[in-house]
Amino acid sequence: MGRIIAIANQKGGVGKTTTTINLAAALAEKKKKVLVVDTDPQGNTTSGFGLDRAQIENTIYQLMIDECSIDEAIIKDVLEDLPGLDILPANVDLAAVEVELMDVEEKEFILQRALNEVKDKYDFIVIDCPPSLSMLTVNSMTSASTVLVPIQCEYYALEGLSQLIHTVNLVKDRLNPELEMEGVVFTMFDSRTNLSLQVVENVKENIEEHVYKTIIPRNIRLAEAPSYGLPITLYEPKSAGAEAYRLLAQEIIDRKFN
Repeated sequence: MGRIIAIANQKGGVGKTTTTINLAAALAEKKKKVLVVDTDPQGNTTSGFGLDRAQIENTIYQLMIDECSIDEAIIKDVLEDLPGLDILPANVDLAAVEVELMDVEEKEFILQRALNEVKDKYDFIVIDCPPSLSMLTVNSMTSASTVLVPIQCEYYALEGLSQLIHTVNLVKDRLNPELEMEGVVFTMFDSRTNLSLQVVENVKENIEEHVYKTIIPRNIRLAEAPSYGLPITLYEPKSAGAEAYRLLAQEIIDRKFN
């Protein structure tokens, strides 16, 4: 059975989508069977794999309101050069799902029930959560084995982290007793500034969670890749960003949970 990793942080702009796309691609490059799940109505993960969001007939929205099955919504082998990487896409329709499901019982378990049908087919399922502690984020955490938190190397890095950890603990207590903290990964690290180094040290001193050794650099190629609909490992395979996500993927493969 595959490990389901929810990538979450209620702060925007910390590298959640970048991490989802490139971690998934790096895992697939290592011959792992990977499903990416886009639960953000912005659909940036979906477009980051070169898909036209507006042209997709069945997305996670249709799945969650019971208009299609998960097999009908999954797009198989989304990148020709990276077989074994599938995606459950999203687009702006997903913004309406919270209102649509307001009166539905056990709505926190909709995604979990759907993923239970396919999780044995994958080594890893990587979920990109929206930048809020919404019902979609709760659905993602209820489905997940672990939560990975990208933290930008900036002054307010710790702001909101305690709230996120509190939410993870609430979901663990009430909805998903199997949920674990995967840990923290630093993103947008600029080795030229003392601030980035200070942030890393500060976070390590102030949290008890696992911190991944791999630090994702601030990298122009990483920023460019989504506009070409490619992960960094295909867009610029020898870049510092590509190497960093390969190292992170290996760390995640090697990390064992009870």
